Amino acid sequence: MMLKFQKIIEGHAGGIMVLCGTLIASGFFGQLMGWKNLRGSTMFIASLIGFIPVVLHAFQAVRVRQLSIEVLVSLAVLGALAIGEYEESAMVTFLFALGGFLEKKTLEKTRASIKSLTQMAPTVALQASGKEVEIEEVELGMVLLVKTGAQVPVDGAVTDGKGFVNEASITGESKHVKKAIGDKVFAGSILEDGTLYVSAQKIGEETTFGKIIELVEEAQDAKSPAEKFIDRFAKFYTPFVLLLSLILLFWSQDLKLAITLLVLGCPGALVIGAPVSNVAAIGNGAKNGVLIKGGEVMNTFHQVDTLLLDKTGTLTKGNTQVVAVKDYGATKALLRRVVLAERQSDHPLAKAILKAIDQTTLAFTDQAVSNLTVSKVIKGQGLIAQELVIGNEKLLTEQKILLTEEQKKDLLRLQAQGASTVLVAFEGVLKIIYAIADELRPEAKPALRQLKKLGISQIMMLTGDNEETAKAIAAQLEIDKVQAGLLPEQKVEVLQELQKQGKRVAFIGDGINDAPSLAQADIGIAMGSGTDVAIETSDVVLMTSSFSELVHAYALSKKAVVNMRENIAAAIGVVLFLLMGLVLGGTGLIGQFVTMSTGMFVHEGSILAVIFNAMRLIPFHKK
Repeated sequence: MMLKFQKIIEGHAGGIMVLCGTLIASGFFGQLMGWKNLRGSTMFIASLIGFIPVVLHAFQAVRVRQLSIEVLVSLAVLGALAIGEYEESAMVTFLFALGGFLEKKTLEKTRASIKSLTQMAPTVALQASGKEVEIEEVELGMVLLVKTGAQVPVDGAVTDGKGFVNEASITGESKHVKKAIGDKVFAGSILEDGTLYVSAQKIGEETTFGKIIELVEEAQDAKSPAEKFIDRFAKFYTPFVLLLSLILLFWSQDLKLAITLLVLGCPGALVIGAPVSNVAAIGNGAKNGVLIKGGEVMNTFHQVDTLLLDKTGTLTKGNTQVVAVKDYGATKALLRRVVLAERQSDHPLAKAILKAIDQTTLAFTDQAVSNLTVSKVIKGQGLIAQELVIGNEKLLTEQKILLTEEQKKDLLRLQAQGASTVLVAFEGVLKIIYAIADELRPEAKPALRQLKKLGISQIMMLTGDNEETAKAIAAQLEIDKVQAGLLPEQKVEVLQELQKQGKRVAFIGDGINDAPSLAQADIGIAMGSGTDVAIETSDVVLMTSSFSELVHAYALSKKAVVNMRENIAAAIGVVLFLLMGLVLGGTGLIGQFVTMSTGMFVHEGSILAVIFNAMRLIPFHKK
């Protein structure tokens, strides 16, 4: 019954605030007109009406043995009513209600990114037959029809048709993406042109879009170290104010002074200062294609001084293609084996090789070749399929496959040009060298320069590629250090060593092969374009895999932490100023310039100040 009544009161908080304000204004108007009795009556009624939501919150807090701000305000209002200070009690309840109303509206504004995301979530879908169904009725494997202008309702694969899809809701990138049979599509994206038939692979909350919403919601609820400090501080602060009030009452014998101390001791601005900054910053990130998993991540990220980067798919676009082939006696039978083996891999280099081989000229009829299976995959090196070995030079060396002097020269020359190399050996002899190049991200170099200006002292590339290729790319991007030929576990070892040296380390990878490093780093950053592994493993997700987003995220974390500290300092400063002015004035050491009304006005002004300060984070954008 009590909870139901409290819910009704909270639902009408705005109306209660307006009613209290109207009654107070009527009281002052009555005073101007000479109606003294009207002023007292309206102030008393306003006090009682405004007191209801405050005392309900205080009662709930006491039930769970917490001395909240509402407890202080309730005691102060009761004391003011007891000594006949109706004007003071009315102003206290009205200003407290006004502060709560502004806090609620501000948080709603800063959570606009969540609201806009949830509104974009698809609610209906069309079956292949054209029949409309609720999104809850869609099952895995169901084929759905998506028409021009409609939302894609699920994560899935295109089974028929073609068109251009706007994936801005997923990646933040407004550029339309062409989709054809076999391509993946994401729930929440919009088909701008064409017709698609999509097989449902993920539905509801399991879609990438659903996970993005869940991630941002959890992030905005996750507390920063500043908020945790305030929680601990509040446990001791409220009893301290109560004790100080009793001491002041005993010393001065002035009940009104002691009650005023209770009112002005409420740290409203302190309580709201850090959370509103955190919510505003995370909302800003979501709007700009950066998903940051909470205030704790924000605080750690701003301390990062060392940046480790993977190469393929991170510094490069991942659009790999074979740029040169050295053939040492490859046959069609060998190429058939290579195709069958590489089809079992989803690595970008494997895809590049498959594109380079003209498969239309290969006849896959040989039973032994058709049954070819990959017997062993060595992370960071390659794969072995029976007598076939495909991988880097290190893998061939371990398999005791030696290169001739001519082959070594060819290999070094290709690597010096910045190309990744894949060696194909059969029956213990090198047969092919594929030189594979990947376009560097054009924004990477200026972004890395800007990160150094913002506070990153060292940038290092960790890659499984060969040293010559890695050094060539590092030179182009002005990267400080390079460690090449690393396995995933060796990248983790490098990362741990830097952490032992006291470095705050961020690691950027594609969210798949680099999951161990993403997890080990102080801050794991995924260039994932919304992939499941990227969202689940990392602390920060750059939805369009852009280095400009990385610069924005790092600058935003620094701005947000400074903003939180400003709010906390301002809030504590105002409370100390009011308490010192009240105590010193009440004891006669200085003139009495702090009263309940003026103090409460300053108190609520400080709440507005920290709110407006936090809202400066909403439009923040680092180019």
